[in-house]
Amino acid sequence: MRTLRHLRTALIQPDTRWSDRAANRDHLAGLMDRAGDVDLFVLPETCTTGFLGDLEGPEADGRDDIDWAHDQAMQRRAAVAAGFAVIDRGHRYNRLVFATPEGVSTHYNKRHLFSYGGEDERYTAGTRRSRLTWRGWRFDLQICYDLRFPVWCRNDDGFDVQLFIANWPTPRVDAWRSLLKARAIENQAVVIGVNRSGVDGRDVPYPGASCIIDASGRTLLELGREEEAATLELDRDALNRLRDDLPFLVDRDRYRID
Repeated sequence: MRTLRHLRTALIQPDTRWSDRAANRDHLAGLMDRAGDVDLFVLPETCTTGFLGDLEGPEADGRDDIDWAHDQAMQRRAAVAAGFAVIDRGHRYNRLVFATPEGVSTHYNKRHLFSYGGEDERYTAGTRRSRLTWRGWRFDLQICYDLRFPVWCRNDDGFDVQLFIANWPTPRVDAWRSLLKARAIENQAVVIGVNRSGVDGRDVPYPGASCIIDASGRTLLELGREEEAATLELDRDALNRLRDDLPFLVDRDRYRID
């Protein structure tokens, strides 16, 4: 598989329809069309339902959503990273799926469940971190509340891009921006944070503010409050130069995460 020195990345920031999987899949596909020809699409957490937390929502296992992500990846010849509520072997997970046009899928189950919103009452926490290499870029997969826990997010094996997909509400948008910058700086990695916009079925407002931050903590792209699809090329040479000029990662602490 060829290495991409420039990774054309699309941030898909929707106003998610509340608990309507089919309508959201159609709407997301339309936003992806607006982004055009890219290498990677990144969509928010639970992008086909909204963040249900402790609410009784649709009991579908999420297989249709996962199949849709694979179909989109194949049709568009691009990777698709998206979050879904799924049921797997009797357990409900908040899952990030990274589907590639080669038909390969990697997933991550959210480790830190948002107990303040009742997520821990209906979902099972993930037990392992998930990293993959695609087109020469090494990715670390994270979901929303994980952003607040730097030990879980630490770059202990040289990943290049850290993905955070989220349903992060407006009252805490300053924390969203600050924590994304912190993760980029401490991990010397490109950080991509994709959030939703609009107001959900529980009247929780969302600020958008999806963004891409380089490994020095500089914001390269930030979206506004409305739904939007925007693109940016990630530069492999720029990342390598920064790490060569400032080799901070060699001094990181060595310890194991259980």
